[in-house]
Amino acid sequence: MSKHFKTLLFAAVLFIGATSFTTAQSNVAHINKQELIKAMPAYAQAQSEIEKLSQTYQATIQTSLKELDVKLKQYNSEAETQSEQTNMDRMTEVEGIKQSLGEYQQQAQKDLQEKEFNLLKPIVEKADNAIKAVAKAQGIQYVVDSAMLIVADGKDLMADVKKQLGL
Repeated sequence: MSKHFKTLLFAAVLFIGATSFTTAQSNVAHINKQELIKAMPAYAQAQSEIEKLSQTYQATIQTSLKELDVKLKQYNSEAETQSEQTNMDRMTEVEGIKQSLGEYQQQAQKDLQEKEFNLLKPIVEKADNAIKAVAKAQGIQYVVDSAMLIVADGKDLMADVKKQLGL
């Protein structure tokens, strides 16, 4: 094999490799999925509903805390005039109220998380479907979340996906 032929073969391999790499790069795009979801009107509606529910739970908890505080002040002011048994019963009652309030707070937090998941799930699915549709239409094989990228020189699908969603 001649030296000239080896050089030509090496150049051809480099060219094919570079072409394959360029083609592979054009099949990769990125999008900031969280930013997309936050731009969707349904997300703002879901957040509003979650906030409203949170405020309702918070108001109930605050009312219960105020009632407990009033009861504690009353029981403390009357403690010297009550029997030991009455004071012990009142202490048990107060501890029961505190425990119930703690359980209510835990349940409220659980309910809020469940509500948020149920409201956001269809929004995330809609965003995912739009991303897939745009990627397929543009012949893109891989879409990565740009929120996790250090370098994002590839195609950004944000504008195209927003257009797909009618945003």
